[in-house]
Amino acid sequence: MTGKGKEIFEELRQVVSGKTLDALLPPMVFALVNGMLGLYMAAAAALGLSLLLGLRRLFLGQKATYALGGFLVVGAASGLALVTRNASSYFLSASLTSGVLLASALLSLILNQPLAAWVSHLSRGWPLAWFWRADVKPAYREVTVFWAVFFALRLSLQILLLRGGDVFRLAWANALLGWPVTALVLILSYIYGIWRLHSLGGPGVDEYQKDLPPPWRGQVRGF
Repeated sequence: MTGKGKEIFEELRQVVSGKTLDALLPPMVFALVNGMLGLYMAAAAALGLSLLLGLRRLFLGQKATYALGGFLVVGAASGLALVTRNASSYFLSASLTSGVLLASALLSLILNQPLAAWVSHLSRGWPLAWFWRADVKPAYREVTVFWAVFFALRLSLQILLLRGGDVFRLAWANALLGWPVTALVLILSYIYGIWRLHSLGGPGVDEYQKDLPPPWRGQVRGF
């Protein structure tokens, strides 16, 4: 693996960090069991699997909030399906998530405080003032526009499938549009973001923190 490829892989691993199984398996099990044994057994199977995955996290020494969070998400989705007596309602929460993310991206663009910058600030702890520099912010604004387009397309497809009510298609679509496609979006965002920061000619975050004068090397790693 090349140096740049290894860098991208390590950056992506920090974001995904073991969440794939928790996100993919319960919906697929729900769809499979629903087709064979009905809605109640499907909800029980999804909840049971989520509980096992949560216990696995605890056994591995991970934070209890991660384990509890995954179980609550599956519980809410299963509960919604049971209340409405419609298996496709299990996937309504995924559509709501896409809607919230789309609204957040659009609002951040309107306020001129790009969502990508906030995500990076909260996850990496870099100084917020660095993100708002005129020679840094455009990169995060353009990546946020890219995210908004992705969220809009994902939401449109999810709504279309929800209206059709096909549980298996909903399960597969949400699985593919979840971490697999999100990972691709993050990789493209990282590659473009690093390139754009260099083209803008601003300081890297370490140079900004040290208050170094130009000419700057620019951001070398991390976006």
